[in-house]
Amino acid sequence: MKTILSPEYLEFNRLYKEECDIYREISLRLGASNSAISILYDLCLLGGGCTQKDICENSFLSKQTVNSAIRKLEADGYIYLEKGHGRSTHIYLTASGEKIVEEKILPVMEMENRAFSALGADGILLSKLMTAYLANLRSQVEQLK
Repeated sequence: MKTILSPEYLEFNRLYKEECDIYREISLRLGASNSAISILYDLCLLGGGCTQKDICENSFLSKQTVNSAIRKLEADGYIYLEKGHGRSTHIYLTASGEKIVEEKILPVMEMENRAFSALGADGILLSKLMTAYLANLRSQVEQLK
């Protein structure tokens, strides 16, 4: 079957998949699942006391994936949960969790920052273009039946 996608979009899609593959490799090298790494990363960004909902909204992972990964991280002693108001539960790093964030997550963030900073002003343009592309794509998705 012949594709209707433009060569430019095919390359864009390939680059997106390559980026995903790089993050899979990072997870493998760090010895954890993609979802566990993502949650530890988000806890670092959002700070202790965030909720599962906060992580879902920040990471774009499903509730089920986040819940499963949180249960595993809790069982492994990296996080602990505290009941909040109503049904909310707040997530905090344990001392072991803080250590793993320092040893594994912060170096990834530094690596990402160096790679992005190397783009210079093109990094700002890349962010603007991705924002526009995602808004256009979301608009197209809303028209699906």
